[in-house]
Amino acid sequence: MAELIRLTKEGLAKLKKELVELKTVRRKELAARLEAAKELGDLSENADYQQAKEESAWVEGRVNELEDLISRAEIAAAPEAGVASIGSTVTTTVNNQTRVFSIVGATEADPAHGRISAESPIGKALMRGKAGDDVLVQTPAGPARYRIEKVE
Repeated sequence: MAELIRLTKEGLAKLKKELVELKTVRRKELAARLEAAKELGDLSENADYQQAKEESAWVEGRVNELEDLISRAEIAAAPEAGVASIGSTVTTTVNNQTRVFSIVGATEADPAHGRISAESPIGKALMRGKAGDDVLVQTPAGPARYRIEKVE
């Protein structure tokens, strides 16, 4: 049996929206580009045809990946009030700096925007934490102590 993937409701909706976009819009655009390129003749030297074929292969691969993810998706339970879990926003203090993280499923992670996977070192350390807890996170630079200030 395939391993389930925990996601937020919003994360699953985003994957489904991307899948619909790829299947309904991108596939049609690429098919039209391929047809137009074929009409130009010699395909071996047609750069647009080659590029469209590569993009088409990427789209098909992504469609397969999204269908697989969606088929294995499990919506994470609503976060318990005040306890860090998938779907929570956690305000922390580390090295006298405030950092805010949204804990999400692995496929939704975007660390540059504060969306961290529950499976990441910081995410794992914060899971099940409450305001006032200190958690130790193993980072590449060594251990760091995070103080949980607020869980929403």
